[in-house]
Amino acid sequence: MRSVADQTTRELGGALSVLARQRSDHVKLDALLRELRGAEGDHEALVLMRIHRLVFPHAFAEESVLWPLMRRVLDDGQELTLEVEREHQEVNELVTTLETLPSGDPGRAPLLDRLVEVLREDVRDEEDELFPRLQERVRVRDLRLLGIAWEAVRRTAPTRAHPVVSRRPPGNALAAVPLSVIDRARDAVDLLRHRGPVAWRPALGTAGDALRRAAHRVEHLPLLRRGEDASTRFSGAGGGAAVGTGGAAAPTA
Repeated sequence: MRSVADQTTRELGGALSVLARQRSDHVKLDALLRELRGAEGDHEALVLMRIHRLVFPHAFAEESVLWPLMRRVLDDGQELTLEVEREHQEVNELVTTLETLPSGDPGRAPLLDRLVEVLREDVRDEEDELFPRLQERVRVRDLRLLGIAWEAVRRTAPTRAHPVVSRRPPGNALAAVPLSVIDRARDAVDLLRHRGPVAWRPALGTAGDALRRAAHRVEHLPLLRRGEDASTRFSGAGGGAAVGTGGAAAPTA
């Protein structure tokens, strides 16, 4: 099987294909991870926000649209998708832990290093293993239809880490609307906090904290854990250090 990374857009089914769309996001992620290297203070926070707004909707759409299909069409789809879901969970937990650490805290560096490592592992697993397998089993026309569905979900998905929410339907589907609304409001507040007048920062910080608490209350609703695999269940034990139990949430900007 040829990696998605080594194929032309035409070979992937054209620009509408879910494979081409996925690879495009992966290219953007690579550029952001390079920019994150050496970034500090406000610059680091803004780059992380851009990473989160790319990664979390992308992963949410995979878990909602692609992985259920792969579990149906591949004999080992259950094992393949579960491994990626564990990577997604670790990203969620890593970012959630980063939210609690202020800029300059020495504990941030190893967490950021691990975050970059897991994100790169996730890209390789998808491009080298999962997507070529999907390409073998799904017609080009269907890859394009999947691309349209994936894009529609991605554009309306949550943009923050929510490690408590199930990585599978129906829990993740039930979480989509309320968490997406809250997350996008938090994104707007955090962006204004960094780019707006300094005098606004205390009030914007208070607003951001209120939205964070609201998201926390929503994601702990029992219905939103329905469908999850036990190996991706959030333990709350601290951090994403344990492989296979991680997760991510955007650090407070």
